[in-house]
Amino acid sequence: MISFVLRRLMSAVPTIFVVVTISFFMMRFAPGGPFNLERPLPPQTMANIMATYKLDQPLFSQYLSYLGNALTGDLGPSFIYKDNTVSELIGKALPYSVELGAYAILLALIGGVALGTIAALRQNGIIDFILMSFATIGVTVPNFVVGPVLTLIFAVMLSWLPAGSWGDGSFRFLLLPVIALALPQLAVFARLTRGAMIEALHTDHIRTARAYGLPPRVVVVTHALRGAMLPVVSYLAPCAAALLTGSAVIETIFTIPGVGRYFVLGALNRDYPLVMGTVILVAVFVILFNLLVDIAYGLLDPRVRND
Repeated sequence: MISFVLRRLMSAVPTIFVVVTISFFMMRFAPGGPFNLERPLPPQTMANIMATYKLDQPLFSQYLSYLGNALTGDLGPSFIYKDNTVSELIGKALPYSVELGAYAILLALIGGVALGTIAALRQNGIIDFILMSFATIGVTVPNFVVGPVLTLIFAVMLSWLPAGSWGDGSFRFLLLPVIALALPQLAVFARLTRGAMIEALHTDHIRTARAYGLPPRVVVVTHALRGAMLPVVSYLAPCAAALLTGSAVIETIFTIPGVGRYFVLGALNRDYPLVMGTVILVAVFVILFNLLVDIAYGLLDPRVRND
């Protein structure tokens, strides 16, 4: 197991290198620049700004300089947030995104697995039809529609919950963004669980367990659900990485000062270091969660070996 983890961590190095390289040149080739204002700056002022941020150097020199600094943990200064480094901004924003994402993951995972299991046990029945209809709606309706609709109903019309902002971080402020963030993922988990459970319930070892007279709860929870969790765990890695590093849409709609909101503002204002920093953060989270998924595979299915 230790050798497997070490090999995966070593393979992550070229992956992050490729992500950084592609992101760096895509940002530089995008139209516009970080200091292209509606009222052009005087030439000397623009030259001084470009020299301060080393944007007057050849592109490949900028790339090598960024790689060298990133290896030491220096992600550079932000162009739009003066006197702040990217590391400082991410350090302040990440706790908000992680807390919001953790609640959303728990809601999506627990709710999706429960609904998918119920639908599988009532296959082709009215309950299955209703649950999968809602799951299909949850998958197709994007969260930038769900968020404003929830705000309109529960904040504007009913005045039950705040319309946005982090506030004091209490349940009242987090409920709407957590639901809006979790609903699409909950629908995906429900559909994955239903399909995997239907397949698991028709396997030979489940028929054997029923033939031995085991209680239905034991058959479903202990035997069938364990095998059905494999596709759910596979999807959990990219889902968790996306949610824990912040949903750009939800954080922008509800004005939450998380990583996703910084990513949107950085992209709109051509803040190259800020966008690069968030891209690296997401890549690291995806790699780590994929590693955890591979380890979880071995625990859920003894036939899987991480040698």
